[in-house]
Amino acid sequence: MASKRIQRFDSAERMVHWMAAISFVYSALTGLSMWSHKLFWLSAVFGGGSTVRGMHPLGGTLFAFVLGVMFLRWAKLMKLDADDRTWLAQSHKYATHDTEGLPETGRFNGGQKMMFWMQSLFALLLFSSGVVLWFPEWMPRVLRLLAVLVHPLAAIGSIGGIIVHIYMGTAVVPGALRAMMRGWVTERWAASHHPKWFRDVRKG
Repeated sequence: MASKRIQRFDSAERMVHWMAAISFVYSALTGLSMWSHKLFWLSAVFGGGSTVRGMHPLGGTLFAFVLGVMFLRWAKLMKLDADDRTWLAQSHKYATHDTEGLPETGRFNGGQKMMFWMQSLFALLLFSSGVVLWFPEWMPRVLRLLAVLVHPLAAIGSIGGIIVHIYMGTAVVPGALRAMMRGWVTERWAASHHPKWFRDVRKG
């Protein structure tokens, strides 16, 4: 018998998520094209060097804005509790599909919550340091030097986190991508991956 479908993400959540994803990819690729001469060829994909220099800050601003909207919507759901900390300490089991001994998870597991807070921090660092680099003539020298260091380091951390996020949402947890594409998951999937959330949905 086919498992029934339940809604995991509404249309507004999916729209914000994909706007964040698109603006992030654009900002990451254009930023990389300016960061290393070996990656400058990427700028040709986005209209050339001068276009990239002008549009990269706008793409980054859009990403920061959309992530801010996501933060306001999900921050309360992302609070780490004792079960989340236990889950994180044993997260290697989840990656290998060994869930024995892992605490049951709600709508988001400990890894997803940690990713949320890490990306929020990286976005704040990227935006604040990016503003300094965007308007260097208005900034004191110490801020310019700090921004030159912080911006690429935050970008590397953020890009690395997104790579893990994509890997987990596709290879490790089949069905997670469909949830963000179509909005729904099967009851069997929900009961397996987010049992506490599944019970709450059933009660509601």
